[in-house]
This record gives sequence, C-alpha cells and structure tokens, in this order.
Amino acid sequence: MGKENGNNFPHLIITSEQVTKDCLDYLNSQNISWIAAGKNQIDLAKAMEILADEFNIDRLAIVGGGKINGGFLEAGLVDEISILIGAGVDGRTGQPSFFDNRTESSRPIALQLKDVESYEDGAVWLRYLVK
Repeated sequence: MGKENGNNFPHLIITSEQVTKDCLDYLNSQNISWIAAGKNQIDLAKAMEILADEFNIDRLAIVGGGKINGGFLEAGLVDEISILIGAGVDGRTGQPSFFDNRTESSRPIALQLKDVESYEDGAVWLRYLVK
C-alpha cells in the first residue's frame, strides 16, 4: 500500500516487458503490484485483460492526463467519458487537453449524451457514452 496525504491506497504499475529487473525488485520490495504487458511498449488491451483475469477488475476509471486518456481512447478501451465543467475559462497556451497523442489519421469519435447535471455554482457534469 502506498500513502498519499495520509490515506492508504493500492498501487498498480503497468509497464512494458522492457522494464529492468532492478525496477521490478524495487516494486516488489514496496509491495506494489505490477503488470508487464507488451514487448517494446505498453499494450493497454493486454494490460486490461490481465486486470480482468488476475485482479478480477472489470471496470475502472482512467483519471489521467491527455496522453494517458488518449492512449486508452485510441486503443478502444473507453466506453464512457465524464466531464465536469466549472464556471470559468482558461485559454493559457500549453495547457493539457482531455485527449492528446492520437494519430493524425485518427477520426473523431462519436459520443452519445448519457446524462447532464447542473449545480448551483454554475458547474455542469456531462456524461457521454462512446459510440
């Protein structure tokens, strides 16, 4: 178990098979679970199969940055997108987006609105199904 802000939570590291023995020894010494999926780079679909088979996990939330989110989206592993929009805007250059790293040949992905909730402070929570 790891600790962050005084709270215990489990860690699971996903890596490619190129990971060093020293790295795996360190993870093992810290009781951190790991999955090596993919020869030269992480195979997210294979990692999700291992999570289902070995850890009995059939659904998870990806709460990452644009590159991680984009990787899962590009691999066809996202079935729902949840976006909370606060009452404010930020147009600063270089800020991360929801989904980065998709190939130039990638087509836009159609979404179907599942639910909308609004809050007194002006925030809106949008939930979409990935078609």
